[in-house]
Amino acid sequence: MNSMLEHSQPEKCQVFAHRGANREAVENTRNAFDKALRYAIDGIETDVQLSRDGVTVLWHDRFLDKIGMSGKHIDDFDYQQLRALINPDSDNEGIMTLDDFLRSYRQRCRLLIEVKNRDWEPVSRHHAKMRQTLDLIGGNPGQRILVSSFNLASLEYAHRYRVESPLIYNFETGQTIGDARKLLATHAFLHGFCLPVDSIDQAIVDLLHDYDKCAGVYTCNSDDEITKALQLDVDILISDLPQRALMLRDR
Repeated sequence: MNSMLEHSQPEKCQVFAHRGANREAVENTRNAFDKALRYAIDGIETDVQLSRDGVTVLWHDRFLDKIGMSGKHIDDFDYQQLRALINPDSDNEGIMTLDDFLRSYRQRCRLLIEVKNRDWEPVSRHHAKMRQTLDLIGGNPGQRILVSSFNLASLEYAHRYRVESPLIYNFETGQTIGDARKLLATHAFLHGFCLPVDSIDQAIVDLLHDYDKCAGVYTCNSDDEITKALQLDVDILISDLPQRALMLRDR
């Protein structure tokens, strides 16, 4: 069994609900997470942004178009303002804080928290977002909470800030096994890699497992994508349709 997963876990791919059950409820809301947990999922994946006043909140995009605020940004508002912005498609839910999310779900399943550090923000906010995320996670027995990012510099910073944190590097489309080999040599601290389903293949999964690293894949929704990931023996499969992934895994 791969050592990157808890020793008590079975030797099978773990299914993570992408932003909760986002086909059944508004993504990254309590309703979406609760609906995902009606299935026998192994974990929940979510996204972290930073409000203007420095509060970590669950939100995928910089823009607030999804709640009818075209052209407005998540970082244009303080948290108390964001809290009052009710998504018209939700069950009267405002934007959730990372703190609330962790208090509600860390004991219920594994968590994969993507820290959304992109070029439109200054590095100081990248660092603040990562520090706050790691501080809120705090003790992490069994490494049940993983932290990921597409921003390699942010993961380097996270490792310096809290050396024991299990960190996942998210590959962009177009990155290759050559990139993985280089990173395995230069960034041995990484807990694993998460790759787009179109890019992942057996060679890269085998390479990661040879280095005892976690191999994750996003976002598997069709039967072909889910089956491909399962046949490759990935460790974590992220899906918008976790119930379908579970059915195909367990049949």
